[in-house]
Amino acid sequence: MNPLSIASISSSASYAAPVWLRGGHAQTIYPYLLPRPRVTYRRERWELDDGDFVDVDWLDNPAHAPLLVMFHGLEGNSGSHYVRSMMVALQDLGWRGAAVHFRGCSGTPNRLARAYHAGDSAEIDWILRRMSRCSRSAVSTPLFVVGVSLGGNAFLKWLGEQGSRAREVIDGAAAISVPLDLAAAGKALASGFNLVYTRHFLDTLKRKALEKLDRFPGLLDAEAVATCTTLYQFDNLVTAPLHGFRDTEDYWRQSSSKPWLGHVEVPTLVINARNDPFMPAAALPAPGEVSPAVTLELPDEGGHVGFLDGAFPGRLNWLPQRVIRFFEAQQGWRAGICHASQPGLAALEPS
Repeated sequence: MNPLSIASISSSASYAAPVWLRGGHAQTIYPYLLPRPRVTYRRERWELDDGDFVDVDWLDNPAHAPLLVMFHGLEGNSGSHYVRSMMVALQDLGWRGAAVHFRGCSGTPNRLARAYHAGDSAEIDWILRRMSRCSRSAVSTPLFVVGVSLGGNAFLKWLGEQGSRAREVIDGAAAISVPLDLAAAGKALASGFNLVYTRHFLDTLKRKALEKLDRFPGLLDAEAVATCTTLYQFDNLVTAPLHGFRDTEDYWRQSSSKPWLGHVEVPTLVINARNDPFMPAAALPAPGEVSPAVTLELPDEGGHVGFLDGAFPGRLNWLPQRVIRFFEAQQGWRAGICHASQPGLAALEPS
């Protein structure tokens, strides 16, 4: 079967927000604040070729089970609500899961001056090729990948750059709440209520950057970093110079995944809510801007990595269900994640 014929392009999705949770900000913040389901991980540290490392948290199940790899968002980790909800669903199915931490996001500072950024498709490539070798060393099993927010942008960029070569590495892809146009997203996060999210991100980003000065004196302008108030300023002071970009504009332009969507050849589900505070609806791609391999779903509601469903207090079911159903369709089988009455899905309800 031609993998390009599997996916479809849609301007809407089946998601509908609960009647009691309205607006992009509420749909973003409330799911983040919910109690998170418990997940038991096994951690591995992977040494990188440049002397740094990444930590991978594994959800173990039989070696022949499908493997789903997740890349988190800006300052996320394996404890993020969207990661845990997905892992609980995988546990119920008997699938394996791997939550990859970008450099410095696992709770242990990374070794080098550099960290991670939204366009680091080279890092994605190294990780996924190792994942592919590890997961298929003994038996051929499906390898699916989900990227969320910043992690979704880097992953989509990798998919576009690799084109047909990506099919040698993974079997299916999904990207959720992605800042596909980094300049548009950066501008959106620089004003109004969205500054709440910016301050939240900068709280840890600035602290990590300043801590590097203990090991790398003179690396950064400490006063400028400590007093910056926007992601534009932070990227100009830290992200761009530490990762080989001229300035923020150069970083955002080179790292945005939107121009690469037309080159994707792995069946890929992209879900972005039109009321996502991080990504203006006007900057979302049109159907003609994505390849036939991309299923583009742009529901009116959902917020940024929200997508809560059910009666109050709500459940974190919809996103795991939608993503896994998409992956099942690529393989021509179903794993039975359809009903919220199943034990694993019920476990996604906040305690």
